[in-house]
Amino acid sequence: MAVKLAYHANCWGPLGGNAVGVTSITQLTYRTFADMDRAFADIARAGYQGVEIFDGNLLDDTPADLRRRLAAAGLELVSTYSGGNFIFPDILSEELARIERVAAAAADAGASHYVIGGGAKRAGGIRADDYQRLGEALDLVGEIARRAGLRAHYHPHLSTIVESPAEVTRIFGLTSLDFCPDTAHLAAAGGDPAAQVREFSRRIGLVHLKGLQREPFGFTPLDAGDLDNGAVIQALKDTNYSGWVMAELDSWPDPYEGAVRSHTYLKRHFA
Repeated sequence: MAVKLAYHANCWGPLGGNAVGVTSITQLTYRTFADMDRAFADIARAGYQGVEIFDGNLLDDTPADLRRRLAAAGLELVSTYSGGNFIFPDILSEELARIERVAAAAADAGASHYVIGGGAKRAGGIRADDYQRLGEALDLVGEIARRAGLRAHYHPHLSTIVESPAEVTRIFGLTSLDFCPDTAHLAAAGGDPAAQVREFSRRIGLVHLKGLQREPFGFTPLDAGDLDNGAVIQALKDTNYSGWVMAELDSWPDPYEGAVRSHTYLKRHFA
């Protein structure tokens, strides 16, 4: 099995978004407020070959400038991450316009994958057709990504309508997008990430691994916490997964140290 190791650059500063997106949906992007050159240098120094960044950070640069910055660090841009509501017809075209702009920029910057999260929780609760609406919207996202030359993956996430194992199974019956498992989010929602990797092995082309501490709740490097990512890696091996494995850690006091710990863990388990 050939795997390549990458790291998400979201750990080097506070996580947020573009405040203009509150009033203009097309501007509603994620962002890490950090020195991204430092993040890239630390990720490469920790031993990783590739990186994922949020769509807001992607759009901070021209694709050519981002290529140069990544090349200087010795990294490949693997993917970018965007989110969306995706269940409200009145704003869907605005969300898709943003997805189209991000997909084009990501492809120009050298990315091969596009990771998508979302599916809004309504104030009044989930409606019967919300999953159908989400599945249809994700298929439109997938078509935009394909036109740009990217492979799109749906990332189930806490705080959306796709959290629990039953919800994960449901949405992948309603969309053709691939599955990007995030082990910590799946486990926190009551899932068995290793079992879910086996269940959807034919639809997995990108993986997010991070540790989970249940009490008090928090994410950790892969060598800490309550989640057995070793069992997930064994499932990837057993299903002949080949491709990028993206370690991730939303925040950590010393981002470089966290990245090194996860890299050491990955090298040991994939040896």
